[in-house]
Amino acid sequence: MQEIRFLDIEGIAVGHEQDLEAATGCTVVLCEKGAVAGVDVRGGAPGTRETDLLNPINMVEKVHGVLLAGGSAFGLDAAAGVMQYLEEHHIGFDVGVTKVPIVTGAVLFDLIVGDYRTRPDKAMGYRACQNAKIKECLQGNVGAGTGATVGKFLGPDYAMKGGLGCFALQVGDLKVGALVAVNCLGDVIDPKTGQILAGMLTQDRRNFAETEKVMIAQYQNPKNIFSGNTTIGVVATNAQLSKAQASKIASMAHNGYARTIRPAHTMADGDTIFALSTGEIKADINVVGLLAATVVEEAVVRAVKNSKSLYGYPGYLDMHQK
Repeated sequence: MQEIRFLDIEGIAVGHEQDLEAATGCTVVLCEKGAVAGVDVRGGAPGTRETDLLNPINMVEKVHGVLLAGGSAFGLDAAAGVMQYLEEHHIGFDVGVTKVPIVTGAVLFDLIVGDYRTRPDKAMGYRACQNAKIKECLQGNVGAGTGATVGKFLGPDYAMKGGLGCFALQVGDLKVGALVAVNCLGDVIDPKTGQILAGMLTQDRRNFAETEKVMIAQYQNPKNIFSGNTTIGVVATNAQLSKAQASKIASMAHNGYARTIRPAHTMADGDTIFALSTGEIKADINVVGLLAATVVEEAVVRAVKNSKSLYGYPGYLDMHQK
């Protein structure tokens, strides 16, 4: 088993566009030849686009792009730019008069960071597609991870910077990779050591308060914790999968969230994972699923380790290089 780049999975391209001043952005995963896709939405506050068509009982078999964006529900507007770009390049589902690109996606809530009036829009989505020509796996404060933050149970004053991470593995001819924008309510944990990498801070902002302990201690005090959450991601593989199997892979990939985010899948998170199959080789679905969880796990860790402080939210290095 060896580490490879997410971009080493044939048929997959990735592009980002962001506004660092406004602290928001979007990421696109393009599949110009089409990819069988599935999805699993676990969080209680999702913002998604075209997820119903991924149901195995529905007609369309392949998607041509996945959008991950900030901006909350406003950010879904960026999908129009992805649609425009793909149609201009004659990519999509052939309906005779034109080709209709099948673009699914999900958004995270980053309006509390930067300028809430600036959100990913059609122009930003289009530019992200243009940037997919860049063959570099960018991480941290980029794309959908630009305005991402973590550890917000006590509000933004005690939160840290999240970000975008990617990781991939190859076993023989099998390739599985993940790209994740980490913007969770909870803390991000190193699953190998149990150490908190990023999360809710104490009042002096010098140590970690441990979100789960604080939540348990306040179990009788219901509060509005909708302060900007949701972790969204894409798993891609060259294994041959049906739509039903792709959704199962997305489901198994959520184990990567559970191992690294505490707590995960809360009512204030819209945690979502898409799974893409380019169908190059045959592989055991159980192996693909366990590798999907593994690469998601590492992508989450890399997202926060590559994050940098922004708008007063400290990054990983601010807490771990004292």
